[in-house]
Amino acid sequence: MTLANKLAQERRARLAAERLLEQKQAELHAANRKLGKHARALSDEIVVTRAKVQTVEDENERVKSDLHVANEKVQVAERRLWHSIETIQDGFAFFNDSGRMIAANPAYMSVFDGLEAIEPGISYVEILQLATEEGIVDIGDDAPAAWRETMLDRWQSTDPEPTVIRLWSGEYIKLIDQRGHDGDVVSLALNITSTIRYEERLKDARAKAEAASRAKSSFLANMSHEIRTPMNGVVGMADLLKDTTLTEEQRLYADTIKNSGEALLVIINDVLDYSKIEAEKLVLKPEPFDLERCIHELIMLMQPKAREQGLEILLDYDLFLPTQFIGDPGRLRQVLTNLMGNAVKFTEKGHVLIHVTGVAGDDGTARVHIAVEDTGIGIPADKVDHVFGEFNQVDDDRNRRFEGTGLGLAISQQLVRMMGGRIWVESELGVGSTFGLQITLPLVDGAEEPGPIGGCGVRRALIVDGRDANRLILEKRLNLLGIETQCCADGAEALECMDAGVDLVLTDHHLPGIDGLELAEALRAAGHDAPIILLSDNTGNAAQDPARVHLHAVLQKPVSRRDLCAALQSLTAPDAAQISEVEAEEAPPETSLRALRVLAAEDNKTNRLVFSKMVGTLDIELTFAENGVEAVELYQSFQPDIVFMDISMPLMDGKEATGHIRDLEKESGVHVPVVAMTAHAMDGDDTDILAAGLDHYLTKPLRKGAIHERIMDACPPDVRPPSAPVAEAG
Repeated sequence: MTLANKLAQERRARLAAERLLEQKQAELHAANRKLGKHARALSDEIVVTRAKVQTVEDENERVKSDLHVANEKVQVAERRLWHSIETIQDGFAFFNDSGRMIAANPAYMSVFDGLEAIEPGISYVEILQLATEEGIVDIGDDAPAAWRETMLDRWQSTDPEPTVIRLWSGEYIKLIDQRGHDGDVVSLALNITSTIRYEERLKDARAKAEAASRAKSSFLANMSHEIRTPMNGVVGMADLLKDTTLTEEQRLYADTIKNSGEALLVIINDVLDYSKIEAEKLVLKPEPFDLERCIHELIMLMQPKAREQGLEILLDYDLFLPTQFIGDPGRLRQVLTNLMGNAVKFTEKGHVLIHVTGVAGDDGTARVHIAVEDTGIGIPADKVDHVFGEFNQVDDDRNRRFEGTGLGLAISQQLVRMMGGRIWVESELGVGSTFGLQITLPLVDGAEEPGPIGGCGVRRALIVDGRDANRLILEKRLNLLGIETQCCADGAEALECMDAGVDLVLTDHHLPGIDGLELAEALRAAGHDAPIILLSDNTGNAAQDPARVHLHAVLQKPVSRRDLCAALQSLTAPDAAQISEVEAEEAPPETSLRALRVLAAEDNKTNRLVFSKMVGTLDIELTFAENGVEAVELYQSFQPDIVFMDISMPLMDGKEATGHIRDLEKESGVHVPVVAMTAHAMDGDDTDILAAGLDHYLTKPLRKGAIHERIMDACPPDVRPPSAPVAEAG
């Protein structure tokens, strides 16, 4: 190889080495750049990590600070809570799920009177053991083991019931334990000694109050009985005295005795009823009754007093309102008696008008409105709300002369409220007052009600009455029946208005100028033959007048819907006089019939005299028994048709005697009515008496009309009717 070749080869080798060096240098440079980038990235990551670490360190410091503050707050709260628990007067303790005490306040620990064994860590079973062994609790007659077992069973239950234990010192502790979800128990021991002793005092006070109430009720019942017995003699004899021939002065004395006695009875009844309402012992006794008849009976009772004052009591009963309801008729009568009695008492001239309206619903009840309107002295506006208060009367110079207990309206208000209704008053001083009540009463199923009639042949009627209110009531009733009416104020005007187009004349008995009977005679003398119906408050006198032959009918005022409809319907019926004549011909002669036998059992001599005088006008055979034993003996020998039985009698009372009579009737099969005559008028007395087998119940003082009614009802077919001359019932 030549030198040139060697030089060329070396040059090529050197160039290759240079190129390789350059390549390696480029690779090294690239590696350095990559390493630099990685170093920078790592440096940035270190910076971020350091920042995060610092943040965590800061957060840890803050958490440590917050935990420290929280711990301090918890410690403060625990100290305050425990301080509060320690200061409360009742016991407070904690137990774990194993039943061991965790902690307890001094009040809880004080019960154990310093026993060293009672400390945190003691079990509930050991506490019960020490409580019985050390005599801490008073377990009475219970065995210690049995008492502990009962208490432990209660403790271990899921929801322990509160219980009361008695300590040796006489104090009472109420234990209330609450079990948590983990089995821990919080126990409260409440000292209820003062509550227990207060309840004991209340029981003693209640027992004394009940004893006092029983004593008061017994006193009222006895006083009612003892007062009614002599009052029967006073009122009864005064009533009988009025039926004898008296001078005007003597009649005044007799009236004063009777009125004073009846006023005393009203006071007694008010006091009894108020006492029963106050004691919440007054009970309503619903039964079917006729509302219209009930009001008519009250009007009949009050008419004599109203007539003495020159007043007229009017009734406007809605022609389409039913009359048969279910309610307590006795208490409703009592309310209406108070309202109507006050209206008569405080009215010197004019009238007392009772409006009865109402609407029957689809539910078998009717909402009934009763308003008692008078033309009396009225009530001042500032005293209207005063009248329903207890023992209250509107006391001024105008009514100071009117006596009373002041309980009537208060009792009426309470009775109406018990019936589910309301009562109110509207009044104008010097003009009059209207007392109203509204009650809802069930209707009697299937009861026949008087209503519009047809076929009586009356198209036009002439109404003759001196009082505007009477004319308006009759006019409204006849118009509702489709009868055209014309009204006149007196007989002279009626004679002028009478013409051939009048089909019926309705006239009042007492008219200005000529009375109703004289008007009937004048109409017949003038050739008018239209039927005449006389409206009278004394049908007995009208029936005995010779002019009665001109009348078609005589109706008692106020006229009931039933009587009015019957009279109108009878206009097309056979003549009543002819029917009476036929019946009289068919009736057997009275001489062939025996007298009705009446047995009266009464131990009081005065009451026997009163009873004999009250039935003296009747055609009866009367005999008396002075005690229950005699009553039973006479029942067998005398064979009465009716027995009037006093309840309180020596040897054998009326209820026991009636029981013996009922036993005798089982053998004979004949039932004889027994009517109680009693001074017992407290609530429930009638129930007890009727339950003993008696049929009826009359309270003393007895009323002649009520006695006569019972005797008439008991008259058998083979006995002469014990009729009496027409007279006002006493």
